[in-house]
Amino acid sequence: MGRCWNGWIMTIDRHALGFGYGERAIYASDPWTSRGRLYEEGSSPTRSDFQRDRDRIVHTTAFRRLKHKTQVFIAQDGDHYRTRLTHTIEVAQIARALARALKLDEDLAEGVALVHDFGHTPFGHTGEDALHEALLPYGGFDHNAQSLRIVTKLERRYAEFDGLNLTWETLEGLVKHNGPLLTPEGKGTRGPVPQPILDYCEIHDLEIASYASLEAQVAAIADDIAYNTHDIDDGLRSGYLSFDMLEEIPFLSGLMSEVRERYPHLEASRFTHEIMRRQITRMVEDVISVSQQALAEVKPHSADDIRGAGRVIAAFSPAMAETDKQIKHMLFKRIYRHPDIMHIRAGAAQIVTDLFKAYMDNPKEMQSHYWVDHIAGLAVAAKARHVGDYLAGMTDTYAISAHRRLFDQTPDLR
Repeated sequence: MGRCWNGWIMTIDRHALGFGYGERAIYASDPWTSRGRLYEEGSSPTRSDFQRDRDRIVHTTAFRRLKHKTQVFIAQDGDHYRTRLTHTIEVAQIARALARALKLDEDLAEGVALVHDFGHTPFGHTGEDALHEALLPYGGFDHNAQSLRIVTKLERRYAEFDGLNLTWETLEGLVKHNGPLLTPEGKGTRGPVPQPILDYCEIHDLEIASYASLEAQVAAIADDIAYNTHDIDDGLRSGYLSFDMLEEIPFLSGLMSEVRERYPHLEASRFTHEIMRRQITRMVEDVISVSQQALAEVKPHSADDIRGAGRVIAAFSPAMAETDKQIKHMLFKRIYRHPDIMHIRAGAAQIVTDLFKAYMDNPKEMQSHYWVDHIAGLAVAAKARHVGDYLAGMTDTYAISAHRRLFDQTPDLR
């Protein structure tokens, strides 16, 4: 392939550049045979289409906003707790490690991991629940559908189209990384399919009744591995968890015994890290082993064979799935439903609810929203969706600041 710069003709061998960082398996997604983009674009001489997707995702406003969006503990709790951004980066690292071990396209796996939380509201799941309640008369709110809206409509960076014009494979992974949205009979697998996803599929069919690529599947399970491990780390840091509580879970108890035996006098912070890194390693190795066994059974000869396998390939073993269940139960009981956290959640929900009502009453208050001059004339449902877009895009800090500007009293989220 040739490209001209300043009169010089440069010939580039794509294979010599090492796209994918290693040999891909036959069932891996191939960027050179991608199903393409909604709006046709020329190819790059130096990057595959999946690499370009990943790079576009990283350079978005939505990605930067993740820095100030809650994972579990809001920013005011301290600088060392995970934010939605640091969580996303950790998920991407684990997804890439899994993809490399299974000889998948690492760039696609990383891209899906990097974009998977774009649609989250301020204040984590609390904000999402509050916004869903406010938008219930107008179709509700779903963070996965909002991620799709962001990358296909709301990001306004390019002269020729709205959104990022990502490849079909990246969009498929974003929408279906947790599995099919429809049964073969056309029923929703987790309730009604959000309307924004159905609307997009009318113009660019993402085949929501099938499974996603294996790259998307490893991104999904990397999410579980990351937050299971790092919510424990943050829980120990906050004091909501103790080592004695971890002893209640056999898997974690075994890891602690292993660390104590090797390092009997280790300080608490290093002890925690040694546990966490072993947890990630064991979970990653478990997924690799299970995936390899599933691949041996399914014998896929293409990425489409993965989609049509009728089962998840990247999964935990039964024993590790039970551990995953036990860890989630502990986190909900000890952290997510802790009275202190519930108090903060109530205040965060009030902020989102108050802002929604204020913006519905007077859309002009959405000062930085590019549709602000046109919203007043829209139907109520369309106006509500714009308000939802604006609120979902807020960071925690911006939402608190906006509430203080509009209301005499703002909940103290501490």
